[in-house]
Amino acid sequence: MNLNALSLKDVIPSSGAVVDSLTSHGDEVFVARRNSQKVEVYDAGTLSVQRSITVPGLGTQLYGLTACISNSCLYMSDYHNSCIHRAELMGSNAVTKWSVALRPRGLSVNRAHNVVVACYEANKLQEYTTHGSLVREICLQAGVTSPWHAVQLSSGDYVVSQYTSLGVVSVVGVDGQVRCSYGQSQTSGVGQLKHPASLAVTKNDVIVVAGNNRILSMNSSLSSVQQLTLPVDGGIKQPWSLCLDESRGRLYVGESTGGRVLVFVTIKHQQIYNAYDDPTA
Repeated sequence: MNLNALSLKDVIPSSGAVVDSLTSHGDEVFVARRNSQKVEVYDAGTLSVQRSITVPGLGTQLYGLTACISNSCLYMSDYHNSCIHRAELMGSNAVTKWSVALRPRGLSVNRAHNVVVACYEANKLQEYTTHGSLVREICLQAGVTSPWHAVQLSSGDYVVSQYTSLGVVSVVGVDGQVRCSYGQSQTSGVGQLKHPASLAVTKNDVIVVAGNNRILSMNSSLSSVQQLTLPVDGGIKQPWSLCLDESRGRLYVGESTGGRVLVFVTIKHQQIYNAYDDPTA
């Protein structure tokens, strides 16, 4: 997927609330907004709202949202209640939950189809099976604090965003030790990160980072960093959450200040969409 050839395809309008997290699964896009205590479900084709998922006891801030194709479920990180909610996306639509370490934020699904939780105040990563059994706990060592999101790379290591004013993105091993980092000590054309939040990783291990009114891309060694050119009238307003759907050539960006979900698509996929929408094509 060519991240340097993205154009704005559509916008899911703001409802006046912060987009805390978002993800996609098949033909659906899931959006969690601040204080809504539910998850909105949109059709990926039309981007129209189809339904909502209401979860009993759900907190007001869901900083992590991820879906698993293999287990056909949606995971939600409940920041204030320090737990993970799991909703079935097929069949019974049953919802379960389990407790995790203090203040969970970003979620991802790793290569083993387990859910990985970045525990912000506990300063650790936790890996659980789809039914909430703890598989592994990674205590983050010196150089990593305030983890927001963690995504596994093809090497087995994890890229971790550190939500601080002098933000850092690090690659850490399963022993919690830092392999490499990019942050305030580095000099590049993009400058400081400042509160990097959500991450996305392509099949080729290109890392996408949201933070400081910009979207950055990095290689897996964090030695090459660039700012993505994403044309939006008025600019992107505090990008907070990301979702990458390579099958559709899409990058979804959720705004903190603007409250919109911006849908970017590669030029190749935009041409496909245009041909599909044109009855004379």
